[in-house]
Amino acid sequence: MRARDLAEAVDAGDLTPAALVELAAERITTFEPDIRAFAHLDLDAARLRAARMTTREGLFGLPIGVKDIIETAAMPTGHGSPLYTGHQPKADAAIVVMAEDAGGILIGKTATTEFAYLEPAPTRNPHDPARTPGGSSAGSAAGVAAGLMPLALGTQTGGSVIRPASFCGVAAVKPSYRLLPMAGVKPFAPLLDTLGLFGARVVDVAFGLAAISGRPLDVAGQDFGTPTFGVTRLPFAGAAAPESEAALLAAIRAIEAAGGRVVELGLPPILAEAHAAHQIINNYEGALALAYEHRRRRESLSPILLAALDAGAAIPVAEFDAARSRANRARKATQDLFAAVDVLLTYSAPGAAPGPETTGDARFNKLVTLLGLPAVNVPLHRHESLPVGVQVIGRFGDDLRALAAAAWLEARACPAAGS
Repeated sequence: MRARDLAEAVDAGDLTPAALVELAAERITTFEPDIRAFAHLDLDAARLRAARMTTREGLFGLPIGVKDIIETAAMPTGHGSPLYTGHQPKADAAIVVMAEDAGGILIGKTATTEFAYLEPAPTRNPHDPARTPGGSSAGSAAGVAAGLMPLALGTQTGGSVIRPASFCGVAAVKPSYRLLPMAGVKPFAPLLDTLGLFGARVVDVAFGLAAISGRPLDVAGQDFGTPTFGVTRLPFAGAAAPESEAALLAAIRAIEAAGGRVVELGLPPILAEAHAAHQIINNYEGALALAYEHRRRRESLSPILLAALDAGAAIPVAEFDAARSRANRARKATQDLFAAVDVLLTYSAPGAAPGPETTGDARFNKLVTLLGLPAVNVPLHRHESLPVGVQVIGRFGDDLRALAAAAWLEARACPAAGS
């Protein structure tokens, strides 16, 4: 379900918001039993809201899925944990209010891992049910990939927007840190937690982000010139599988064939130090954010989460402060990276989606999240039956350039995306 195309159809009078909800409902009836993208659905409430809509602007009544760590007053918010089964918040998160004010229609809460950490969700990858959709925004990525809704909100603390988008073959944007407000979103690591958006194509996530944020980020039909891409393989993150390298090489070939410029970049040592600092910040803050659950309800936590919280609680405050200092130095150092290029280009994930016993590895996303830079997954490569994306990264605050460059690449590497 292509968000921009559907919105244009509503604007032209060819579709109505009510018809959009029914399109989603039909797909959900057919595919949701196998995909299990939703933790909670309320199509009746969506139908009622669609019937009452009078404005034809913003998101034009597009159905939206919302990750189940984002609070909703009209639907339970379970955080992917049995501790919060049936939990009913008193208020909507700020991002939910913004999405509805922009003309979006909330159809359900998408499945997530336990407290957005690593314990796998029940969701399956639409391309192969024996593979993970990624995490922690599993339901949002898989639901968009299966055509259950055109847009879905997720969050990223390590790689939980870009990685599942790559595994599921959809576009996604993790905006600059705090471009979207986190009020009302269950925190894990506040220095890292970032809201993001999934859609079928880059133009769809740009359209959705523009409407929800109120910022001029829509890139469709605009000419931003030919971008220069700085390629990095993030060597300190480890080696990528052949399919991820093939995706990166395919992107480079498409850029050069279209007259774009590719520059191989070296990275300053402080970025390797910051990459290592991510886990310290993640675990330390996680132990604080989930202090009640860790101390009072530890018997109800999964072994993988409990181990991370135990490790985080043991980190000395001096070590955490030193990690924050390394992150701050690295953020300053990134300014020089963009002196001769418009955006960076690297892997979105180490390879194609692995089995459902894991959510995959975020090692090619952690640094970008720590630095707060905007990142976009471009779904452009296939490995056997599985999709593999590449990651386009922008300067902090320059989300428009990151989206424009990603859309430029997608249009040239995947011509069918524009049809």
